[in-house]
Amino acid sequence: MQIDKTTYNDLSIFNAEETFSVFHKLNFTRTGGGKQWLRHIMGEPFDTLDKIQENQHIIRHILSCLDKWPLSVTNGTMIMMERFYDTPIDPIPRSTGFFNTLLYKLLHSPDYGLIRYSVIHFRDFIAGMQQLALLIDTPQAPARLQTLASRIRMLLLHRQPQDLLKKKTGEKFSAGENLYYGHFLRTAFKSHYTELTEVFYQLDAWYAMATAVERYKLSFPEFIVSDEPFIKADKICHILLPQPVSYNISLSPRSNFLFLTGANMAGKSTFIKSLGVAVYLAHLGMGVPAEKLQLSLFDGILSNINVEDNIVKGESFFFNEVQRIKKTILTISNGKKWLVLIDELFKGTNIQDAMRCSLAVIKGLIRIKGSLLILSTHLYEIGDEIKAYPTISFKYFETGIQNDRLVFSYQLKDGISNDRLGYFILKTEKVVELLENL
Repeated sequence: MQIDKTTYNDLSIFNAEETFSVFHKLNFTRTGGGKQWLRHIMGEPFDTLDKIQENQHIIRHILSCLDKWPLSVTNGTMIMMERFYDTPIDPIPRSTGFFNTLLYKLLHSPDYGLIRYSVIHFRDFIAGMQQLALLIDTPQAPARLQTLASRIRMLLLHRQPQDLLKKKTGEKFSAGENLYYGHFLRTAFKSHYTELTEVFYQLDAWYAMATAVERYKLSFPEFIVSDEPFIKADKICHILLPQPVSYNISLSPRSNFLFLTGANMAGKSTFIKSLGVAVYLAHLGMGVPAEKLQLSLFDGILSNINVEDNIVKGESFFFNEVQRIKKTILTISNGKKWLVLIDELFKGTNIQDAMRCSLAVIKGLIRIKGSLLILSTHLYEIGDEIKAYPTISFKYFETGIQNDRLVFSYQLKDGISNDRLGYFILKTEKVVELLENL
């Protein structure tokens, strides 16, 4: 599925402040390499139903054995093994008799210390990989996991790894054993180690996704095979909010354009992002923050939410809004299925100009039948001019005032909101009073 950099930023999939990103929310990886694999997976949402369902199957299987997942392989383990191969050390003797061992310990003490410490971590890693192979190689497991399990076993067929597996956690190695295993690991195991770590990092990324499904009680979406775009969501919410409000929404070719109104802070942007993030997660094969989500396969998501000016290029806010809309039109005119998310169109110009421009864009976009579109706006006046279009539905977020305080229900309702509360907020925050007292 196609997603450009702007949409990734708009939906906060990856964020410069990582703790506020969807990636961070899902990152239950235990290693740096696993984190990079998770980032890779999230950077390439799938474009075929087979790939999505395969990843769903993998995550479901790992979810079923999370309580048995080996946690002995830590990021420290991976760092230590990498350090063992990256650090120049004096050659380890092939013969580990008493005198060779004693001489190496005396004459190469720092190197021996690294070897001794590393062998313990290699034992933990090999034991962890052996456990993983058992967990992911069952008759019910996806073929891809079974293939990885077979590869793990093949890479651990050497006598030395099998002997290491006989060593229990906490059991000490003799000096001779340290040098014996150290020599093998250094001279004959590196290529196997490299492949095993890549397998582990993939599994670590899937482990993180499965953990997120369990931790946040996510549900796996159902994809409907259809040549036309379709979304039906029950109790969908935003995964980044600690106490989210859920919504029900349905979009299809018969109602493919949602015209969304409401006052500032009423919840329009959050709703738009909720749907975008859920559709994105669905195309990763992930669970989604909804009680139920049915959707078609989409070719891409395109957003117009956080447009900025560019001082260096001399481009105004409004100019960049126009350029983003232009790109949107050119992109979604290819007949493919797109989810288009537009928040507060044409904020960078005066209200009359914004209304005229918005009407022109809406009347043009409504002709594109292969996409689903959501557009939020403060310009409720233009609603009357587009009511004649049968495929446009109208929703709004209600805002009330109680005891001179704004009250937001965050509930999606049918119709158009004419709430404009900017001056009220200015007044309640004492800004008007400050200005009057200047």
